[in-house]
Amino acid sequence: MAANSTLTGLPVMESFYTLQGEGFHQGRAAYFIRLGGCDVGCVWCDVKDSWNAETHPRLSVDELVAGALEHPARIVVITGGEPLMHDCTMLTSALRQAGFSTHLETSGAWPLSGQWDWICLSPKKFKAPLPDIVPKANELKVVVFNKSDLAWAEQWAAGTSPGCRLFLQPEWSRSAVVTPLIIDYIESNPEWRFSLQLHKYIHVP
Repeated sequence: MAANSTLTGLPVMESFYTLQGEGFHQGRAAYFIRLGGCDVGCVWCDVKDSWNAETHPRLSVDELVAGALEHPARIVVITGGEPLMHDCTMLTSALRQAGFSTHLETSGAWPLSGQWDWICLSPKKFKAPLPDIVPKANELKVVVFNKSDLAWAEQWAAGTSPGCRLFLQPEWSRSAVVTPLIIDYIESNPEWRFSLQLHKYIHVP
């Protein structure tokens, strides 16, 4: 069960204003809140400093909303780490009341909490999603490290709801190898789209 953040606040590794670099909302301005804590353990994770929630300061919901209000965009992306290790109910409720659209980036390995306008599910082999979150995803984004990840992607796509956007994204360190595989796959399976980590090319957070 997700940790209750009502009294203790939420562990925040960082928060920042930038452009969404991946998936369906790529290129849109958004405020990111990266929560600390993750037990999924992706070997290629580029924010391993987020894994231990105890090393990050805890901020109140009011502090997090105030930070978001300093910027003009009205999208807040809650990411991690694995944000669903925490109860996101109060945070998302307050953000919505303040006029924000709430977006979630999750592996789906923990129970869903919070009120979300957009759920990006990125399933990981290291700790698979809970089955009940899959049909609630607005976007399925699968990171491709090896060719076998394409079959993994289809496994989870089969459980999504109609209208869920399907994305394949090369793992950054393996992009030269897997990008041609993804291109060929999408050409044969056009229900999928290509997701590129735009932020790493334009050098924004």
